[in-house]
Amino acid sequence: MSFATIREFVTDILETVSLALLIFFLLQSSVRNYRVELSSMEPTLSHEDRLIVNKLVYFNLFPEAIDRLLPFVDIWEEDSRLYPFHAPKRAEVIVFRYPHDPTRDFVKRVIGLPGETVSIQRGTVYIDGELLDEPYLIESGLDNLAPVLVPPNSYFVMGDNRRGSSDSRHWGPVSIDNVVGKVVVRYWPFSEFSLVSEDRPFTHDGAIDNR
Repeated sequence: MSFATIREFVTDILETVSLALLIFFLLQSSVRNYRVELSSMEPTLSHEDRLIVNKLVYFNLFPEAIDRLLPFVDIWEEDSRLYPFHAPKRAEVIVFRYPHDPTRDFVKRVIGLPGETVSIQRGTVYIDGELLDEPYLIESGLDNLAPVLVPPNSYFVMGDNRRGSSDSRHWGPVSIDNVVGKVVVRYWPFSEFSLVSEDRPFTHDGAIDNR
């Protein structure tokens, strides 16, 4: 084998490895898989369910970063964030770092958006005084919550298993800085492979737990 042939072979190998590494890092920066450990999202998510989370969809920028590039443009509202894709929406299921212990990841559903007032009367949720339709619930619980104003860049989150969830009712809204991403797919068990719905519960057997 000639030196030129060997060099071409090595070049092809390096290009293949480089492409594989690029794809790997792109995937690492945009998606992540999780395993459900507890039961706060029952019946939507069950114990041992495996999830794919889109980490890129909520990517956001501080306006100050753009101001440095465009110093003569001043159109941004105070405390605002810029989302190339979109901010978290109501009813989306998200993974986030627990505010009191960032080493722990929780999965909950977005209920209240920034600037909204959330209250609960005998398990029924109200947003700015209006009844919130929650077709993804099986049971709503019986708890009450005095009106809570959701701060800028924060989200009021709750588990679908209202009787067995530690969430914003107990420790307040979650900052966007703690949000990891949106749950998009349940891929295991494979027999129940499905997109994670924003408007209806799943119906399947199995205990769940995600406190």
